[in-house]
Amino acid sequence: MQAAYISFDLELKHPFSISGFTRTSTPILLLKLVCENQEGYGEASMVPYLGESYNSAVSFLQKVDWNRFSYPFNFPEIISYLDSIDSGNPAVKAAIDIALNDIQGKMLQKPCHVIYQADPAKMPVTSYTIGIDKPEIIREKVAGARDFKVLKVKLGSGNDRELINTIRSVSNLPLYVDANQGWTDRKMAIDLIYWLHDQGVLLIEQPMAKTNKEGNAWLTARSPIPILADEAVQRLADIDNLKGAYHGINIKLMKSGGMYEAHQMILKARSYGMKVMIGCMSETSVATLAGLALAPLCDWVDLDGPFLTRNNPFDQPEFKDGRYVLNDLPGLGLKGLSTNLFRP
Repeated sequence: MQAAYISFDLELKHPFSISGFTRTSTPILLLKLVCENQEGYGEASMVPYLGESYNSAVSFLQKVDWNRFSYPFNFPEIISYLDSIDSGNPAVKAAIDIALNDIQGKMLQKPCHVIYQADPAKMPVTSYTIGIDKPEIIREKVAGARDFKVLKVKLGSGNDRELINTIRSVSNLPLYVDANQGWTDRKMAIDLIYWLHDQGVLLIEQPMAKTNKEGNAWLTARSPIPILADEAVQRLADIDNLKGAYHGINIKLMKSGGMYEAHQMILKARSYGMKVMIGCMSETSVATLAGLALAPLCDWVDLDGPFLTRNNPFDQPEFKDGRYVLNDLPGLGLKGLSTNLFRP
C-alpha cells in the first residue's frame, strides 16, 4: 500500500457562522492510496473548532503502518488498528476509510452504494445550509438556493425568530434547524420549538448542550418536531447513551471515522427505532460522494458541501430536482480528478 497526501484550503462562498463560531475556509487533507495498482481517494475535512488540522492529520498518517492493509479489507480490524494509534483524529481516519472503500469498489467493479445496498431510487432531497448572518446576506443566500427543495438554518445566536422571519419573507421552502447547542433554557426552547413547527420546520439538531442529556430528553418528550443528536454523537459507541434522549441522530463521516462505521451507526440507530440524517462539514466531492453512497439508507440528507464552496477541485456530483443522482462508476464515482493534483 502506498500513500500520498496534500493540503487544500477549501474556500467558502460566504463567511459561515454557527452559534459561537465563524470561518471563511476549511483546511482539507486529500489522500490517495494505491493498492495492487488501484487508486483510491479520501478526504479529511478539519473544521477548526473540532481540534484537527493538516499538521495533526499528517502526524497521524506518519504513524500508520501501510503494510498492514491488504485487499480484501477487513474494516472492523482496520478501525481497531487506527483507534489503537490514537483514540481521536476521526477526520483523517475517515480519509483512510473513504480511500479504502473507493479501492474496494474499483476492485469489485461496483459502486460503493451497491456494496452498502443503498437504492439510488430512495435518495432523499438534500438541504442547503443558511449560516447565521445579517438579514440582507440571509436573503442573498436563500436566493442562491433556488435548485433546492429544503433549507437548513443555523440558529442559537439569540435572534432566532428574526432569522426565520427573514427567510420566510423570501421563501416558503420547508426548513431544517440546527441550534448547535445554542439553547440553554428548556422552557424558552420548547416555546420556540412550537413556533418553529408553525413556521414549517421539519427537524431540529442539537438544541441544547451535548452534555445536557436530561434537557435534550425533556425537549424530545414534548417536541412536535423530531429532535436529533449532532454534537452528542460521533462514533458508534455513542448511540447506546442516546436512546430516549433524541428522536434520531445526525451522522457525519468526519466524526464517525468514515463510511464503514457510519453504516454501522445507521444499522444501530434503526435497531433503536431512531431516525437518521447524514450530514457533512465543508467538503469536496470526495467526501460528498462517500456520504451519498449511504444517503439512500437515511431519512434526511444534508450534503451540500460542494454548493457552499468556490474551489472544489473535482466535478460536482450530479444534482437534479433537489436530489443528488448516483452514478454507476465503480468505487466513489469521483470525476474530474486532475492528474497533477498529487504531483510530487
